[in-house]
Amino acid sequence: MFRWKRLAALAAVVALGLAGCSSTNSTSGSSPTLTLGVLVPATTFSAQDANWANESPYMQAVYDTLLKADPNGDVKPGLATKWAYNADNTVLTLTLRDNVKFTDGTAFTADAAAQNLIRFRDGNSPNKSNLADLASAKAVDPTTVQLTLKQSNPALLTYLTQNAGLQESPKAFTAATIKTDPVGSGPYTLDTGKTVVGTSYVFNKNPKYWDKSSVHYDKIVMNVYSDPTALLNAIKGGQVNAANTPNNNDLDQIKATGFTVWPLELNWNGLILLDRAGTMNPALKDVRVRQAINYAFDTKALLKAVGQGFGTPTTQVFPKSSVAYDPSLDSFYKYDPSKAKSLLAAAGYAKGLTLSMPSSNLLGSTVWTLIGQQLKDVGITVNFTDAGNNFITDMLAPKYPATYMILQQDPDWALINFQISKNATFNPFHYDDPKVDALIATVHNGSKSESDTAVKELNKYVVEQAWFAPWYRMQSSFVSDAKTKVTVQTGNAYPYLWNIVPTS
Repeated sequence: MFRWKRLAALAAVVALGLAGCSSTNSTSGSSPTLTLGVLVPATTFSAQDANWANESPYMQAVYDTLLKADPNGDVKPGLATKWAYNADNTVLTLTLRDNVKFTDGTAFTADAAAQNLIRFRDGNSPNKSNLADLASAKAVDPTTVQLTLKQSNPALLTYLTQNAGLQESPKAFTAATIKTDPVGSGPYTLDTGKTVVGTSYVFNKNPKYWDKSSVHYDKIVMNVYSDPTALLNAIKGGQVNAANTPNNNDLDQIKATGFTVWPLELNWNGLILLDRAGTMNPALKDVRVRQAINYAFDTKALLKAVGQGFGTPTTQVFPKSSVAYDPSLDSFYKYDPSKAKSLLAAAGYAKGLTLSMPSSNLLGSTVWTLIGQQLKDVGITVNFTDAGNNFITDMLAPKYPATYMILQQDPDWALINFQISKNATFNPFHYDDPKVDALIATVHNGSKSESDTAVKELNKYVVEQAWFAPWYRMQSSFVSDAKTKVTVQTGNAYPYLWNIVPTS
């Protein structure tokens, strides 16, 4: 998932000296060493406060999660081997493995799991809200933990495959080194002696790990490259075996070195028409104006100009992996400036209108010119205000009726609560539509069949009502050398660690 809170960090150009980091994917011995390029350092190794997305490989190296997700996002056993809900989906019971120990020798038990869940809910992770519905977690017996919810949460199982499900030794909870020296039950341990915090992290295989079939390397090194040029040079110099790329600008040069590109359409790019009630800009209350904005954009041209051609034009925010996905909604609004002008005229804006939007070089420089030009062509004048590093803060205040943005395409319930529902983060005006509320309620509480039907209808309705003006699904590109094979992870910026394997 695209971590919008990290825009500034990803945009920063910080030259990192990584001397001595020559390629280490050695073929000597049964398991080679893997050197990964990562875009951000580990914020913390405390499971309670852990980040995910681009920081997920740090966490997966040292911690297990209660559940695991396969590359398609389907939930599989992890530390929990079985799980079941009660009739109204407000009590989740997990059956845990009984042969797992943390690296400090402490046994993993239901009590440890319960403590970790409550700590995450009450911690400082940017994803702590994923467990906001958790009322309590208690050990029924040493291998059974019971989660009681304030209300059902269709995304909970998925959250338990991510940082909300990380399991840390209870003995580490009060350790002074909790942020820098993790104690989990994961496949590796952090070598603090060889790690340079913020620059390079070294992990050694845990010889007592319970799931040896998922461990493909004796050692993993993660080197931080906040600067795209530094990453490109490291790839050219054979200093990494695989890496996440901050953008697609250097893919031709990367492929020329013999690296393979593993694409994933993780995010959507385009406009969020935030002020749907017209409280700040009355014009946006009229659905015809919002539809006109959609017709004003040449999404295919924008994909080439802004996305370097890497991605797929779309006018829906739900991803291809979603039950809600409808191929016809990828082209619901075709580029049609004449139709845009006609809709504006019908809405009473034949002479045009003015729209205020924030801008920031954090998201590039040319994109703002292109937005201004394409909207001007249909009679909409955009007044941009440079928000700089306050781009996200000002957007969510909210200080603007509309904005350009790059947002992740989460699984359905997470996406609804991040972008669509009344209290969603990216619905800062808290726009409320009775039909949307009713559909969300069915997604939340209905049967599987009812939920699937409702989320499809929700997607179609949001497109027809033009809550957004998406341009395209943006390709994220993970790259690897000839010695390394990768399977990308639906819904996550970084492939899951066990899906990065040696080719021989």
